[in-house]
Amino acid sequence: MQLHLSTWQEIETYLKDNTGIIIPIGSTEQHGPTGLIGTDAICAEKVALGVDMNVKTIVAPTINVGMALHHTAFPGTISLRPTTLILYVQDYVTSLAKAGFRKFFFINGHGGNIATLKASFSQIYDHLESLNIPNSNQVKCSIANWFMCREVYKLAKELYGDQEGSHATPSEVALTQFVYPDHIKNAPLSEEVGKGHPIYGATNFRECYPDGRMGSNPNLATPEHGQQFYELAVKELTNSYLEFIS
Repeated sequence: MQLHLSTWQEIETYLKDNTGIIIPIGSTEQHGPTGLIGTDAICAEKVALGVDMNVKTIVAPTINVGMALHHTAFPGTISLRPTTLILYVQDYVTSLAKAGFRKFFFINGHGGNIATLKASFSQIYDHLESLNIPNSNQVKCSIANWFMCREVYKLAKELYGDQEGSHATPSEVALTQFVYPDHIKNAPLSEEVGKGHPIYGATNFRECYPDGRMGSNPNLATPEHGQQFYELAVKELTNSYLEFIS
């Protein structure tokens, strides 16, 4: 059940027995020469909808733009500042909390969102209590990173070893290939790829990682691999969601 494809009456009925909701969140940022700019949001949304097929819940509209300031030296990247994303998520959750939702399960596809989301949760709890919303003390937020699922990580290492890298990875590219087989990109990749550099500003990031990859070889990705990652992530996060709302 997707929020934006539902009516308000359907949501009202749902809330009589359920207060959980899944919120996919990703990013709109460069993913190397062969990765789609929407990779992080595409992956998070696909996995969220897969979890929804297993449990009776609602999936909210995907937050497509995240905290990706360090990628903004690459054309096409869109980023929110951390302070902006914190307020965005706060307003997003507050609207749903006023309606009666209490358990917010964020399925995340972008590492750069993690710290900001966790900071946002702390601010959300304080903000809701200040509004005196009934039962606001029952509001709980959780973040689940699909790419950090134990079996997903294990399979990525088995398939790609050190060539998995940490950005524009073959595992995330494979998942987008599974979702959008008509949008598979091919491009020559240099044998040498930047890796191991700390992340600072956007200009420095591009100097250290000239083609956008971070130690990865996305040419190893296949749609078949993507389906495997999808199924593993959905299985683990289905269990995580059920534990969270119980």
